[in-house]
Parts: sequence; C-alpha cells; structure tokens
Amino acid sequence: MTMRIKQISVSGLFGIFDHVIPLNMDERITIIHGPNGFGKTAILRILNSFFNSRNAELRAIPFSNFRVEFDNNSSIEIIKNTENKEESEKNNIDFKFYQPDSDPASFSLKPINIRSDIDFQLGILDKVIPGLERIASHKWLYDPTGETLSLEEVLERFDNLLPLNLRQQEEPEWLEELKKNIHIRLIESQRLLNFVPKRSGRIYRGTSSMLSMSTVSAYSDELAQIMQDKFKEYGTISQSLDRTFPVRVVKQQLSADLTNEQLRNELNKLEATRSRLLEVGLLDKDEDSEFQIQPQDIDESTKNALSVYVEDVEKKLSVFDEIASKIDLLRKIINNKFAYSYKEINFSKDKGFVFTTLYNSSLSDSKALSPIDLSSGEQHELVLLYELLFKVQPNSLVLIDEPELSLHVGWQVQFLKDLQDITKLADLNILMATHSPDIIQDRWDLTVELKGTQK
Repeated sequence: MTMRIKQISVSGLFGIFDHVIPLNMDERITIIHGPNGFGKTAILRILNSFFNSRNAELRAIPFSNFRVEFDNNSSIEIIKNTENKEESEKNNIDFKFYQPDSDPASFSLKPINIRSDIDFQLGILDKVIPGLERIASHKWLYDPTGETLSLEEVLERFDNLLPLNLRQQEEPEWLEELKKNIHIRLIESQRLLNFVPKRSGRIYRGTSSMLSMSTVSAYSDELAQIMQDKFKEYGTISQSLDRTFPVRVVKQQLSADLTNEQLRNELNKLEATRSRLLEVGLLDKDEDSEFQIQPQDIDESTKNALSVYVEDVEKKLSVFDEIASKIDLLRKIINNKFAYSYKEINFSKDKGFVFTTLYNSSLSDSKALSPIDLSSGEQHELVLLYELLFKVQPNSLVLIDEPELSLHVGWQVQFLKDLQDITKLADLNILMATHSPDIIQDRWDLTVELKGTQK
C-alpha cells in the first residue's frame, strides 16, 4: 500500500502555536517559512520522531495535538498533555488512526519503565544492537548517526531488537504497518554530514571539516561498491546472453520491415549509451567497442546477427539505467557549483568520487584532489545531494531543515531548481524549512508561512 502525506497540523505547539501545513502534492516540494521560534524545526522533528519511533524525542517536544492526513483519506492523530512540560514527558501519548468507514484504532504509548533489576543486563545492549557502543554507565554512542543516547532512548528506539525480558511495549499491528508504509528521512541543519561507523578505515573525529572529509570518503567508497555491484550484474547478464547468441541468431525471424537505416540508427543509439556510461565511469574504455557501420555495409546475411546483437546490448546496458541517471545528475549539479573554483568531480568503479582541479580552466592541465581539499561548503553540498540521490528510498518524504546554513548565496539561488530535478529522478517528496528568500526565489506558490496564530 503506497500512501503519501497530504497535510500536517499541530495545535498547542510550545503551548502557544497552531499551524496547518498542506503539502504540495503535484510538484512534491513544500517550503515552510516564518520567524524563529514559530516551530519550523519542531514540526519536522515531531514528524520524524513518530514515523521513526523516536519516542523519547516525541515526548520532549511540547504540543497538545499533531495530526497527519494521508492521500487515501486516512489520518493519524497524536495526542499529549502539555499543561506541564515535566508531566508531559511522563504521561501517556495517545495515537488514534482514522480510516473511512471504520472505527478509529487507538494505542497509548506508556512512559518508559526502567526497572531496578535492569542494570546487570545493560552489557548486552551493544551486542544485540548493531552500531551501538556503551560509553558511560547509562550512555551509548550510536555509530550510524553519531548520536549519544540515554538508556531510555535506547530502550524505546530499539525495542524490537531487545530480548523479550527487556522489551517495553509492543505496538499494535496497524501502527507498525502505518510506519512501514510512510518513509521519513530528516536531514537536519547541523547534520548534513553523518558520522562514519568505527569500522571505516577513514574515521576522523574532532573538527567539522575532518568529520565532513571522512563522510565524503565513506560515501565515495560506498558509491564505488554500488558501481562495482552493477558492473558484476552487467557481466552476469552478458555471459548468459553471449552463451546463447549463436542459437538465437539462427532462430531469429527478421522482420521484413526492418531497414538498414533503422538498424544503423539503433547501433548509433547504443554508441551514444556507451559513451554516456564511459563518461560516468560505469564502463572502461577497454570494454567499449566502436562500430562504424554504414547502411550499404549491412547485407541480408549479417542483418539477423546485428538485430540480435542490438537487442542483447540493450538488455546488458539497461542494468545501468538508474544509477547512470543519478550519477549524471550528481555530476551535472556538482560541477556547475564547483566551476567557480576550477574544481571538477568525476566517477570511477575503483574510487567512487574522483576530484580534480583545473589550472587555467584547461582539461589537459589538471591535478588530483583529496576530499579534504574541498571547502566545507562543497563537502556539505556533495553529501546532501548524494544522500538525496542514493540513500533515500523512492516515495519517501525528505525533511530538510535550513539548507541555507551550508550554502553560499549563489548556490542558494540554484538550490530549488536542483531539488526539483532530484525529486523527479529519485521519486521523492520534500518538506523543507527555510529562512532564505534566495532559496525560494519566485516560487512562493510552494510555500506555507507559519504565522503567530496562538492559543
């Protein structure tokens, strides 16, 4: 079941504000803006906390009612008490799920219960939860995100991975199913860069620039692996087709309507596809072959073989369609931004990202760069775009908080256009919070203003 969020509303946010945010269902990008303190970031966090089961954070944000409406006319309502912030973090949170022609389903999320006998079992948490490392008596580091989590946060977030005797409260099937069908990814203003897991050979802690360098390196390695996996898939299909090629040529019944000119056009298309795959690093030059076949060179004895050949190569190269489009778009966007500093990004199956600097704007006079040679803004931009294209599954709602904090003004002007291209290619929905008119440009039709509508 595919569902999309069509409207979000909150009342009693910070005990003060009511907001209603209809999402743009056609262009799939919605921008919320308004003064500081009106709850832009809080709304993104509530949405992310609920759908990703970060209940400790959901308890910590004061609001009375949060409602999410879906495009199939169902909705989920989150109800809590904000009369007193301390009490609101302890009380139950009620979830109510409404569907047409059905009675509402409800569930109360009870406060976390830390039993007095739990201490002796805490040593097993980092053994049963991948990426978790105990760093203090009741603190853990979660490597995939770099977060420091309390015991309450660990127990709530990873409840499904815990032994039965440590589990807190099982969610009903309808709630689990709802969360599975709505994919939310939050990209925060201070977390455009992710921590690299300890097992990476390129782990750097300390300054943000060193952290960002390790992240760019990790994503470079990750992309190289994705490219290599696709090339292996291409090789497997190639071997299978090549083994049966002679038999299929013999059995091929060529259509009398297929002209030499049509066959030549198909060959030219294949060459164009090969050239594109060479440019994005998915094929090497020694895997490419040139075909300079003129219409008069194609006689009836070779037409059958060439027609089967064309079909085979189309099947082989189609393996690369999706990843080639994503790499091509990433390269186009990044190189447009890097051009001002005479830098360039390319890609290879062995290295992933390949950075060079162009002296005197000459392609023949270039020098290899490492990720640390990129500016902080360039690294931020690359990581953000890579995450959108390669790390978010299709039909997700991506929440982006204040992207302008990592972009200089010239890049802010182009950001929305780039985001539109990515949204179409990667099949994403975007909900973005920003202060920047440079990002919005003339697309105020995509915006929702948070006003001071108070309780």
